[in-house]
Amino acid sequence: MAEAVAEHADQQDHPHPNYEKTIVLLVVLAIVSYLGPMIGIKWLTLFAAFGVAVVKATFIIRNFMHIYVEPKIVWYFLTTALVLMFLLFAGVAPDVMNHEGQNWVNTSAKEAVQDGMKGAARGQHH
Repeated sequence: MAEAVAEHADQQDHPHPNYEKTIVLLVVLAIVSYLGPMIGIKWLTLFAAFGVAVVKATFIIRNFMHIYVEPKIVWYFLTTALVLMFLLFAGVAPDVMNHEGQNWVNTSAKEAVQDGMKGAARGQHH
């Protein structure tokens, strides 16, 4: 019994991340993602936004949620949830992102896009 308790204590002993360093890095990455669109290069803005989002999510998962010390079943649940999320997006995206289909037309979305394009042509940003 004492051996089991000692083994369990060894498993629970893991190094804690430097929270201050992580928070500073997350703030810097948030500033980069905020300033990215001001540069005006579309591909660079998209790369910075999604790249920074992935890096921030990784830091949060590793340093605040401590997923790396959890049992394998937590990884299976996390992976399953992500796969299901992507499948849901892939399943509904063709209908949600289109403004017309075989038997329907989303006039509100079409009008909103046209209004946005007119505003962009005039130099107005919402």
